[in-house]
Amino acid sequence: MKRQLSFRQYRSIDLALFALILLVSETLIVRAANVWFADQLYTVSVVAAVTSIVMMRWGPWAVIHALLGGVVFTLASRGGARHLLIYTAGNLLSLLSLLPLRALGGERVRADGFLSIGFGLMVLVLMQLGRALAALALGTAFSSCLGFFTTDSLSALFTGLVIWVARRLDGIFEDQKHYLLRIHKEEKGGY
Repeated sequence: MKRQLSFRQYRSIDLALFALILLVSETLIVRAANVWFADQLYTVSVVAAVTSIVMMRWGPWAVIHALLGGVVFTLASRGGARHLLIYTAGNLLSLLSLLPLRALGGERVRADGFLSIGFGLMVLVLMQLGRALAALALGTAFSSCLGFFTTDSLSALFTGLVIWVARRLDGIFEDQKHYLLRIHKEEKGGY
């Protein structure tokens, strides 16, 4: 007799796997950028893309990945406590993306390519805005805070691309309750 996972176990494993993906990929990207492209002003990050996917899958549980993204980026960049506060607190603003996601409905956002990519970009822009506001609150000059948008502009392209691909993979960019119910119906011959 095969043992089935409970919904909580499934969610825990899923959240852990996305945390691992974020941890490994963000660390590799930051380290590679510091070694191979140290003279470049631009950065690329997977944090918004992963947080967007987790937000679509699990809603507010994405807070884990938003915070983890700030921690991983800061540690991989060898930043200090100030950077840690800016990136973790700043990334939390992305949770405001849950409001339009809930208002429009996750299935509608998932099914529409424009809305999907727009959702991912909203998560990114809110993270950037949150970081800028956190830095401003810590006394950083306004002109320097604009750097959170300009130096991270390549992440917009990267986030859009990741979301575009993820929404084409069955169940990846989909509310997991909806996905599991859909799969169950398909197995029973309901679709």
